[in-house]
Amino acid sequence: MTSDEDDDEFWGFVHDASGLFSPQEDGLRQVQLLGCSPRGRFLDTLGHLGSRRATVGGTHLAFLDTEGIAMGSYFVSGMAAGAVRPSAHGDGLLDVDVRLWCDELLPGAEDVWDLLRAGQLDRTGLWEDLDAAGRRAWLSVALWSRDYQRRQRPEDAAPGAVFTLDGRRAVDITGVYCALGEAVNGPGGYFGWNLAAVDDCLGGGFGAEPPFTLEWLHSHTLGSGRGDGPVTGSDTAADLQVLLEIFAEHDITVLMR
Repeated sequence: MTSDEDDDEFWGFVHDASGLFSPQEDGLRQVQLLGCSPRGRFLDTLGHLGSRRATVGGTHLAFLDTEGIAMGSYFVSGMAAGAVRPSAHGDGLLDVDVRLWCDELLPGAEDVWDLLRAGQLDRTGLWEDLDAAGRRAWLSVALWSRDYQRRQRPEDAAPGAVFTLDGRRAVDITGVYCALGEAVNGPGGYFGWNLAAVDDCLGGGFGAEPPFTLEWLHSHTLGSGRGDGPVTGSDTAADLQVLLEIFAEHDITVLMR
């Protein structure tokens, strides 16, 4: 954890957290920080439980891999401590109950972070059996972990590259974004999670520099809901039309197979 006002102001490590991906009204979370080693301002607030001085403020929560490298982070606001007790995770560690707000910690995302940390996000299509909400959570992790996942190959593919989108399970527009990210950046990859984000990615810096060719296999499955029929009149159809227009504006050749 670090302060949102100063990245060098370290507030401590946490072994685990319960409730972080369980939102209540307006993004409110009641969270247990388990195995916590509080530092700095966060440690100071623990001496003022029950008062306004127990509010820490805005915080960046970074998710670490097994080597301690940050895979990605979330900004949470209004973090305040409510109770403290010794932790079973180790001598000198604490379990701290906190309240915080964040709209970006989507239910289901925790499992995707665990896959990434364990090195098991190693093949494409792991999102295919998720429902719409699960795919949205998948895309959120792809977004926040994009720099970590591309750390070994941070440069964009050269203009003129050919990418293959496997559309067999991309039956809705959210599935298209999952498949598109993996076509460009490999398993768990990100290349936009809505139309505006795809447009931003096509500006460069996200794995592919236009112009390029996108070979879209099994494109007939989009909009079927079952993977065996054509696009019908729906939001997915409308979004597809806009997506193709965005590709055309950026000189992307799309081959629908």
